[in-house]
Amino acid sequence: MKSSVSVIVPAYNEESRILPTLERLCEYLKSHFREFEIIVVDDGSTDDTASVVKALSLELEGLKLIRYEKNMGKGHAVKKGVLSSGGALVLMCDADLSTPIEELEKLLTFLEGGFDIAIGSRGLRESDIIVRQPWYREGMGKIFNMFVRTLVFGGIKDTQCGFKLFRGDAARSLFANSLINGFSFDVEILFLARKAGYRIKEEPVKWLNSPNSKVRLITDPAKMFLELLKIRINWLTGRYNL
Repeated sequence: MKSSVSVIVPAYNEESRILPTLERLCEYLKSHFREFEIIVVDDGSTDDTASVVKALSLELEGLKLIRYEKNMGKGHAVKKGVLSSGGALVLMCDADLSTPIEELEKLLTFLEGGFDIAIGSRGLRESDIIVRQPWYREGMGKIFNMFVRTLVFGGIKDTQCGFKLFRGDAARSLFANSLINGFSFDVEILFLARKAGYRIKEEPVKWLNSPNSKVRLITDPAKMFLELLKIRINWLTGRYNL
């Protein structure tokens, strides 16, 4: 049994699939950790996501809900969850559980071996992609990663997989400095981690594409590109307090 972990689950209009995810998380964490908390951050959902989570919290040990009215973006939601966490470990996990929670064991091995952050990856040769994204989404991801390498940093094949494990103190320090609210927050956090000297390990994981992606093909790629520029500008103008 490991010590303690906080699992951060950002959620936006997830009433139809959040229930089995939370039940599976709770079942797994109970058998592997002495202490755990699952923090669902409802990012201004317009459906009954919050009601589902609130009702389930009466039954499931360690389940907590953070909710606010306005949709602020995934980066904002994860930051709220991380900064309210108390675990020795912090896991970021998507609401669709596209990476099975059992893959946490792989990431734990590297933190126990001295790494500060271990991130799941769909971009390595050994990655087990059980259900692939449509070709146009895979193409968009490759183009985005090219911009990441050009504008921010290189050396990581997949910055956007929503399954990342941090030492708790490292997570709270990094997210206290984050300024990106949108989908490029992953890049920002890894960029800051490198600048702060944290050791990062990218590890292949199992992954199943969910057809209900919250990334909008028309508007979000442009926003993500602008966010990459903001990360570089924020660093050059000293806005990060590392």
